[in-house]
Amino acid sequence: MKSDNLIQIESYNFAVKIIRLYQYLTQDKREFILSKQILSCGTSIGANIEEAIGGQSGKDFFAKITISYKEARETHFWLRLL
Repeated sequence: MKSDNLIQIESYNFAVKIIRLYQYLTQDKREFILSKQILSCGTSIGANIEEAIGGQSGKDFFAKITISYKEARETHFWLRLL
């Protein structure tokens, strides 16, 4: 991971926090429905950013960044709902 790519670093750190939240919700609170949704979209943000960085074209990069943005909005929704 490049040490100067802030969005790459922060999306990774966010995914780690999401995983820890999922573990807390499922193990301590026995919450399985919303936690699964949050895990899925929350970790997908960073995965799509990684794909964007390795994109084969400008269009490919833009498509993956756009998906990351949509996943971030969905994560925000589930966190608010929780």
